[in-house]
Amino acid sequence: MTEHSISRRRLLGTATATGVAGLAAGAASGAIGHAAASTPAGPALNTLGSATVPFHGTRQPGITTPLQSRAHLVAFDLVPDAGRRGAAALLRRWSTLAAELMAGRPDEAGTGIADDAGPASLTVTFGFGHSFFDATGLVERRPAALAPLPAFSNDALDASRSEGDLWVQVGADDPLVAFGALRALRRAAAGTADVRWQMAGFSRSPGATARPMSVRNLMGQVDGTNNPSPDDPDFDERIFVPAGGEPAWMAHGSYAVVRRIRMLLDDWEELPGEERERVLGRRRSDGAPLTGGDETTPVDLAATHPDGQPVIAGNAHVRVSAPESNGGATMLRRSFSYHDGALEDGAPDAGLLFVCWQADPLRSFVTVQRKLDRGDALSTFVRHESSGLFAVPGGAAEGEYVGQALLES
Repeated sequence: MTEHSISRRRLLGTATATGVAGLAAGAASGAIGHAAASTPAGPALNTLGSATVPFHGTRQPGITTPLQSRAHLVAFDLVPDAGRRGAAALLRRWSTLAAELMAGRPDEAGTGIADDAGPASLTVTFGFGHSFFDATGLVERRPAALAPLPAFSNDALDASRSEGDLWVQVGADDPLVAFGALRALRRAAAGTADVRWQMAGFSRSPGATARPMSVRNLMGQVDGTNNPSPDDPDFDERIFVPAGGEPAWMAHGSYAVVRRIRMLLDDWEELPGEERERVLGRRRSDGAPLTGGDETTPVDLAATHPDGQPVIAGNAHVRVSAPESNGGATMLRRSFSYHDGALEDGAPDAGLLFVCWQADPLRSFVTVQRKLDRGDALSTFVRHESSGLFAVPGGAAEGEYVGQALLES
């Protein structure tokens, strides 16, 4: 896991005694990724604001970084005459800017929206879409794994909010810090790339619960259970492209699938609680499987009731999506919720900004989604409305920029 250090920036005011005590308790209980502030003078940032994530490294930030409370997902298209040289210049500007912002240094060209805050675990992650290689004349260097995703029966995709030459993920534990970084990146792209689509998401704020725990999605269900862990012996090979893999410029990188999934919350809320649990295969209260135990207890897919019927229904989401049902296929899910108001019929335009990471999207996301497509009880209550697949190269060393191995070789 990425370690966090302390920013030099300060809050104008101090946190309340109650807030500080709560944050200290959270840190003592093992809250991940939020180091306690320690400064020699001046008003100190609280734990939440002072946490930093390094930009430079073998892998890009924002993949295994603990989930932040705010996110912006943005796709850009290069302007027609940008080409390879323009793309390289933009990635150099973006990488330099991201490193400065993530270190807690102010954006001198901006309005100062985040000047009073620390970096708040800010991360910026960059990726390349299928069309990026056409726009830069690098078609021969496009990874085979970046082939367009197949169509799925539950897709209702809006092309204007899908794909893109470049993809940027901004995450932070403060909404002003996240917005300030977004504005800075958009300014840096002016004249080279235009925004194709933009989505904003949120998650639970660190410290909002009495102990570290999985977040809930907008359906009220515990989400992220059974995510692969960096402690797993096969984690790296499942999530990251190995050194010596193909193509060479993707070493230590990963592939991100991004889907905007609208939840039919009005229909979902009309279901009795017991039926919702049957659809998922887990208890709503604590995320434990219906076969017993707690959230982390393995699901017993073979368990049956006295009448011989399976405890986990044949089309329950937890059964259909389980690695055991998909030849061991798994992915690292790092998603955010969204709410964009109401649709014309009054239904909430809300759901999940689904982001998953894997070394091979065909073996991971596509395998699982095809299985879900054929018989997932949850599919009745969701609509996939936008989609993108992006090659996210490895991290940049000091003095380098993300994608340099592709664009300068």
